Amino acid sequence: MPTSLLDQPQPVRSGEELDAARLTAFLKGRLPEFDGPIEIEQFPKGYSNLTYLVRAGGRELVLRRPPFGANIKTAHDMGREYRILARLIAVYPKVPRPLAFCDDASVLGAPFYLMERIRGVILRAATPTGLELRSNLMQPLSENFIDNLIALHAIDYRAAGLGDLGKPEGYVTRQVEGWLKRYQNARTDDIPDMTRLARWLVEHKPADSGGCLIHNDYKYDNLVLDPDDLSRIKACLDWEMATIGDPLMDLGSALGYWVDPEDPEEWQRHSFGVTALPGNLNREQLLERYSHHSGRQIGQPVFYYVYGLFKIAVIVQQIYARYRQVLTQDARFGRLIDVVRAASQTACLALEKGRIAHLAG
Repeated sequence: MPTSLLDQPQPVRSGEELDAARLTAFLKGRLPEFDGPIEIEQFPKGYSNLTYLVRAGGRELVLRRPPFGANIKTAHDMGREYRILARLIAVYPKVPRPLAFCDDASVLGAPFYLMERIRGVILRAATPTGLELRSNLMQPLSENFIDNLIALHAIDYRAAGLGDLGKPEGYVTRQVEGWLKRYQNARTDDIPDMTRLARWLVEHKPADSGGCLIHNDYKYDNLVLDPDDLSRIKACLDWEMATIGDPLMDLGSALGYWVDPEDPEEWQRHSFGVTALPGNLNREQLLERYSHHSGRQIGQPVFYYVYGLFKIAVIVQQIYARYRQVLTQDARFGRLIDVVRAASQTACLALEKGRIAHLAG
């Protein structure tokens, strides 16, 4: 496969530069094998933690740090994310190998960590020129997508030393209450659909379905695919929101990001990836496959899907609020309020129709 189809970095965005001299000094002290002058580029996608490519000594590292202007400590805890990778890799090899963590803000202005780069293809909303995503590829990939989530949920997190990562008891209630509070704290516009959804989620909470390791941000563009077989998942990235919690809430988050071709046009316009291409399972099929292969019964699928959409809307609202407060100057953030509206409208359609798919019909 041509190198151009692999996930490629670009020049660092203005205002998000790293101090190369300070980073070089850190590398010499912690990773002396990466000696010599360094080059820094940035992976341009994503709206949360910032991700850079660092070339040093003929090798490549990936550096993660919080976004500039962020003050959401629990969502941008670099030390926590580093510890997750360090413990997880022993029981789940599809994660990058962590290399070094720095909590000294004087180096780059915030805590950060470094990990190996895993080369591969990452499917985002814009497909690389020359990459054909045919239905005979998307079907097995979408099946592997949900099967990999099942595998994550089956990990013995206690054996991996991740038992202190979260508290599964009362997880559903804490999540609903927490996302409602985050929305109120970040609210900038009057969106009646968000108010309606908040009330409905509180009134329709199911009981906890159990506890396991959950990713909490599981979607196509957090997966690295094998260039020689795009249906094979090489690695799962972005563990910043991982915890011990309810697997069906994790499934709901994944379904929230999964846009179907039968969704409202406005929601499809803000698609997070290529899930609407022919061959992909739709959300109902994903849910059925998850239930069949995991053995878990899913009694309230609409709740989990609506929760996933509400959570996505709140995350986007938080980013938009930072933009409005001029805490970030990333021009991509200027229209994110439209995503909040589209997500909440789609969730309300799911409530009205009582299903998680075929919402535009």
